[in-house]
This record gives sequence, structure tokens and C-alpha cells, in this order.
Amino acid sequence: MKNLPRINIFLTSLFLVATVVAAVVFTPDTRAASVGVDLVLFSIGVAAFIWGYFSAVQRSRVDEISVASLYFLSGQVADKQIQKTMNGCLIAQLVIGLAGAIARSSTDGKAGSTLAFGVLVPLLGLGLNGLWASQFGSFTPRDQPDRQG
Repeated sequence: MKNLPRINIFLTSLFLVATVVAAVVFTPDTRAASVGVDLVLFSIGVAAFIWGYFSAVQRSRVDEISVASLYFLSGQVADKQIQKTMNGCLIAQLVIGLAGAIARSSTDGKAGSTLAFGVLVPLLGLGLNGLWASQFGSFTPRDQPDRQG
């Protein structure tokens, strides 16, 4: 689980390669492979998002957790290197997804492109950020009310 930053880098690199190959070669096979990669990464992101959210809800009983700190690792939740790596992957996924969709905005003269599926991939970055923060993040303890009689 501590390897989430490395996993994020690997999956973001896979997304980059699949998108670039599909945009440059642009055959039905490369487009189909790119869509497959996009949907698998999106699915991993959805699962990580749900797992991270569930873990954060459990943890919020004792810690103050904000949406920004959970999904963007803001504040003192993570050290600077983890923040740069995880948020850098999220930004890269956004840029790659948009660039792929814009680069081939039409297919055979018709509006739309299979490369537009890449805009779903940033959910991977959000999900992995949330999962990392819910498992390893440093949050401020919640003030516990005095429950005496």
C-alpha cells in the first residue's frame, strides 16, 4: 500500500503511452487498445475512490478530514514529495486525457473520437490520492466532547 505513488506513476505512464500510440498511429486496433486502457484505469480509480472514501469516513470519527486534504493532499496531510508525486500524476492524467481528446477530435470526418475516453482517467489520480490519504495521511485529531454524566 505504501507503493501507491509508484503504482500511480506506472499507471500514468501506461496511460501516456497508450494515448500517444493511439493518437499517432490511429488505427482501429490502437484506438481499441487505448479505450481498453482508459476504461481499466477508470475502473481502478472508481474502486480506489470508494475504498479511500470508506476508509476516510471510518477515520473521520477521530480525525478532522476535509475533501481538499483527502483528494488533493493539501496542508500537512502528506510530505512534499508524496504531494508532488501524487498530484503531479493527477495533473498529468488531466493533461493527457484532454490532449488526446483534442488531438483527434474527429474520426473519419465525424465528430468525436475514441480518445475522448481518456478524460475519465483522472478519477484514477483522485481515487489513489484519497486511498493514500485515508491510509497514511496525517490529520488533525477531532475534538472529542466530554461525555460525562
